[in-house]
Amino acid sequence: MEINKTILGIDPGSNIMGYGVLKIIKNKPLIVALGVIKTAGFAGHYQKLSHIFDRTLYLVDEYKPDETALEAPFFGKNVQSMLKLGRAQGVAMAASLYRGIPIFEYAPLRIKQAITGNGSATKEQVAYFLKQMFNLDIMPHDLDATDGLATAVCHFLQLKNPVSDGSCKNWEAFIRQNPDRVK
Repeated sequence: MEINKTILGIDPGSNIMGYGVLKIIKNKPLIVALGVIKTAGFAGHYQKLSHIFDRTLYLVDEYKPDETALEAPFFGKNVQSMLKLGRAQGVAMAASLYRGIPIFEYAPLRIKQAITGNGSATKEQVAYFLKQMFNLDIMPHDLDATDGLATAVCHFLQLKNPVSDGSCKNWEAFIRQNPDRVK
């Protein structure tokens, strides 16, 4: 299956939101953009959310992604931080949905696993693997940007190799349900 599309990957955050844009041409991913959206200097949480929405909408309008992949929030010990993160993710989702772009979510463990092979990899390890994968000379100083790119790459890899939905208990059942995938 040949994939040709643009993917916006987002690592949501209420203070720093990382993003990466991948253009897939004939199954080959190319980095189009990589960066962060910072909310320092905004007086309150709602102003930060408004800024995240505006900047995400700008990214959607600028790069016209076919799909948006987001890192799903993980449960932490601080409920207030979790709530703020969920709101930031929600407004980033809303910006894509406002333009009719489908959303896909991936757990942090799954993203790290897809990039490094290790679900407990550090941000630095994820950045290193992306640097090697794309043969880059330098990487951004802010690792939230590489986390956004990692989310887009994870989605691309998922498109190339979709996992089973769990309905197949063995290879025989998989072949019976997916005859088009057997060569």
